[in-house]
Amino acid sequence: MTSTTIQSTSSSSSTTTSSSTSSSSTTTTTSSTSTTTTGCYSMFNNQTVYSVVSAPLSLVLADVNNDNKFDIVVANYGSNNIGVLLNSGNGIFSSQITYPVGSVPYSVAVGDMNRDNKVDIAVVNYGANTISVLLNRGNGTFLSQVTYTAGSYAYAVAVADVNNDNASDIVVANAGSSNVGVLLNKGNGSFFSEITYPVDSIPVSVQMGDVNNDNKIDIIVVNYDSGTVSVLLNIGSGTFSSQTTYSVGSDPQSLAVGDVNNDNNIDIVVANSGSSSVSVLLNRGNGTFLSQITYSTGTSPYSVVIGDMNGDNNQDIIVANSGSNTTGVLLGTGNGTFLSQLSYSVGYRPAIPIERFKSTDIMPTDKDTINNLLNSFRDDQQGHIRHCENIEKSFVLDFFPLDVNDYTEVEFHQTQTYIRSMDYLSFGECKPMGLLLK
Repeated sequence: MTSTTIQSTSSSSSTTTSSSTSSSSTTTTTSSTSTTTTGCYSMFNNQTVYSVVSAPLSLVLADVNNDNKFDIVVANYGSNNIGVLLNSGNGIFSSQITYPVGSVPYSVAVGDMNRDNKVDIAVVNYGANTISVLLNRGNGTFLSQVTYTAGSYAYAVAVADVNNDNASDIVVANAGSSNVGVLLNKGNGSFFSEITYPVDSIPVSVQMGDVNNDNKIDIIVVNYDSGTVSVLLNIGSGTFSSQTTYSVGSDPQSLAVGDVNNDNNIDIVVANSGSSSVSVLLNRGNGTFLSQITYSTGTSPYSVVIGDMNGDNNQDIIVANSGSNTTGVLLGTGNGTFLSQLSYSVGYRPAIPIERFKSTDIMPTDKDTINNLLNSFRDDQQGHIRHCENIEKSFVLDFFPLDVNDYTEVEFHQTQTYIRSMDYLSFGECKPMGLLLK
């Protein structure tokens, strides 16, 4: 069993300041400054732990049974199901009820999809290239999934009414095909086939919001491989303009949207796992954005949200730092700038559990040595490769066993031309390494 945790710790602090840096790209010029403060602050009570199934990867809070209390919906990618934990009152949750979905559910979102004023569930299944829709029976239990075809390696999902018909539509980030897919609601909780729009390379997170104040919901997506954010403006009837891109940090993994400077315009915040920072892009007021300002976080932030954490009516930033086992809180000042991070210890590798092992002296053609290494970590050969990264003359495979709360990173030196792969593979299929090479 794995579990999600939130925890506060005793006070301690240290401060590091780094000088400003600048970078440029073909789409925007980026100016960034960063400061880092790690420490603990008695803002939160001690953790309460709830068991879920194997490898929870994404969750949302929503009132699924209309009792005016937030419940938890979680995607368990290791067991191919979602879990619903009903709120019993006073922040106490019942044991989860699980519902089968497709292979390797990566992301979950909620919304009223059949106009009955009840919260339904949408899940993207990375391993099956599908979307599962589970309609609410009305009492917080759900009908069996109905599936719809998505693009290649569907990675993230959002739900919003993009054509103003009072029925929630579905938007999915397709990492393998580098596009976003829009599935318009037929009005009864069933959906038309997806319409796709190109974005930059490997989109991994998607959010919705009216960024240009025209009362139409726009699409914002972060692109892991390109280090960019794409904004697609809604031009009416649920159709979208071509992307406008903005540079962010390296290996951006997650994004959140909200008004962080109290000007009634939606701004963008991105968690950059490769540069251990968050990027803040302020809205100019017309749906275009200023160059990023960056703030240091803990190591490898994997997930980010925005909310008022201290009751001052200013939006704050909260990040899950997978490399330092912390949650970071950056308090907002109200003008779009943020204080240095406050750090809270949480469970092992929040959002993306990691157990790292590196071997740097193995050629990719040495299949027997490679497989002996991988098999030393798992005997039952169950797992999958999540992504690969080109690092100079080597590449990295992030291996996620499906029934344990860690992954193994194995680095191979190589001399052949490398092709980035987002392929979903069983452990046994990793053996012919030619799948990753020309």
